[in-house]
Amino acid sequence: MEENQEQILVSRLLQKEEAAWKELFEVYSGSLTYVCSRYILDREDVHDVLQNSFVLMFRSIASFEYRGKGSLKAWITKIVVNESLKHIRKNPDFKTVGEDFEIADEPQDDEPDLREISQQMIMELIRSLPEGYRTVFNLFVFEEKSHKEIAEILGIAENSSTSQFHRAKSMLARKIKEYKMSKAMPYER
Repeated sequence: MEENQEQILVSRLLQKEEAAWKELFEVYSGSLTYVCSRYILDREDVHDVLQNSFVLMFRSIASFEYRGKGSLKAWITKIVVNESLKHIRKNPDFKTVGEDFEIADEPQDDEPDLREISQQMIMELIRSLPEGYRTVFNLFVFEEKSHKEIAEILGIAENSSTSQFHRAKSMLARKIKEYKMSKAMPYER
C-alpha cells in the first residue's frame, strides 16, 4: 500500500468509517493470518485471535499515530502478535520445553541450505516445532525481540529463552536436512 493511500486509510479508520475497516481487513487479513499462524496451530484459535485483534484495533485506533509508510501495518501486526501471545499464555498446556527435553545440540557451523525449499514448507517446519521453541523462535527471528524481552514477555529466565532459541534452531536445521534428504531420495515401494 502506498504511503498516501495508507495515510488516507488511517484517517478514514479514525472516523470509524465502516468501508475503511472492510478495506483494512481485505488488505491485511492474509498477512495477519500468516503472522498469527506462526504462533498458533489450531485454525479456529487463529480465527478467534484475529477477530479479537480486529476488535482491539477498532477500539484503540484513536491511540494510533501515523509515522510514515508501513507504520499502520507495523501497528496492526504488533496487535496480532500480542493477542497471539496472550492466547498462548492463557492456554493451561503452554510451557516452554524443559532442559530435560532430549534434542542433540548439533554444531551450527553452517546454516541449512534453504534453496529449493518453499516459504510455505519452511513455515510448516517452523510450525512443527514444540510450542515453547516455536514461540521463542518467532519472537527472536520475526519480531526481533532480545532474549531479555522474550523472557519478560513469556515469564521465563533469560538463559531459558536463549536455550529455547538455540534448541529450536538446531531442531529446525535437522528438520530441514531431513526434508531435503526425503526429497532427494527416489520413492521406492
